[in-house]
Order: sequence, then structure tokens, then C-alpha cells
Amino acid sequence: MSEADRLEMEIMEKALTLAALRRAETPAEIRDYAFATLEGETTLSALFGGRDRLLVIHNMGQGCRYCTLWADGINGLLPHLEDAMAVALVSKDPPELQRRLAHDRGWRFRMASHGGGDYMKEQSINGANYPGAVVYERQGARILRRGRADFGPGDLYNPLWHLLALGGVGADDWTPQFHYWKRPQQMDDGGQNLMD
Repeated sequence: MSEADRLEMEIMEKALTLAALRRAETPAEIRDYAFATLEGETTLSALFGGRDRLLVIHNMGQGCRYCTLWADGINGLLPHLEDAMAVALVSKDPPELQRRLAHDRGWRFRMASHGGGDYMKEQSINGANYPGAVVYERQGARILRRGRADFGPGDLYNPLWHLLALGGVGADDWTPQFHYWKRPQQMDDGGQNLMD
């Protein structure tokens, strides 16, 4: 067994320890924040949709390629996640812009806009508009924050970093893009009305 193999096993064991620590943490009570949606104003409590748990994905908005990468990956897991809890993606973008990005990406998330207000300042670990996730639990009228994490290259929340690392590609060697298609130098259809 190589040193890398041993370290990977240690990291997997530590991830199990981290999960146990998160389960044992005392949840923090938070207020019921307001959000904007295409249907109008809503609240954090309404995003639970009748469920006891809610995963809120923090997305910086349509200008962040990294946030798009995480949301693309989580979107693939959405049916599995929604079996366990409600899921919503929030960003500072207005609802109309969120919907256009979701349509372009094929995202199926319920979406809401925090508009850059207090929600991110108080619920993000670093107090800023930063990618991450939070799980909330509802107990009667109370909303409790169970766990939260900020996202970053190499984190535990996107397997892409680990798959790239298997190939020797580091986070500084690769940057996600919104789209990977490159326009050919010659278009077989003539190229009229082509939008890059």
C-alpha cells in the first residue's frame, strides 16, 4: 500500500469522524429569513415544504464558475437528497436571472434569492456571499441550524477535485468553465446566426 493509499484511508476515516461530530453538535436556533422567488416573497420556513430538514445550497450567483460547478454536481444527486430532506439553492441574483441560469444548466432545484442581505452574513461561515451549504431542522416553529460548510477547491463536497487529483491535476491547474464547447474555425453549416 502506497503512502497516498494510506492517507486516503485516513481521510475517509476522518470524514466518518467529522460526520459523527456534526451529528453530536448542538444546533443553533436562527430566525426565519425572507427570500424572493418567481412566485413572490417567501420565508426560510416555507422552503422546508412540509419537511423536517432543509438543505440550502449557497451559490454566489451567475457570475461564479465554481459555484456553477458545485451546483451541477449537487443537481445530479438531487433525487437522492430530496428523499432525505427538502433542498433549495439560494443566491443574490434576482429570481428571473436564477431561473435563466437554472434552465441553461438543467438544474431542478427550488430556488430563492437572498438579495445579498443578512441571510449570507449570518449563515455563511465566513459571513460573506460564498459557496457552501447549510442544513436546517424545524422543531415546531423553531428553525435550528444543524451543520454548515463553505465550499472551496479540494473540499469534500465535489468529487471532481479528487478525481482530478488521481490524474495529477491540482486545483491550481484547472478552472471550471460555464461551457466547454469551442467554436470550430470552419462551420459546416456556414455559421450564420451563431451565438458564442
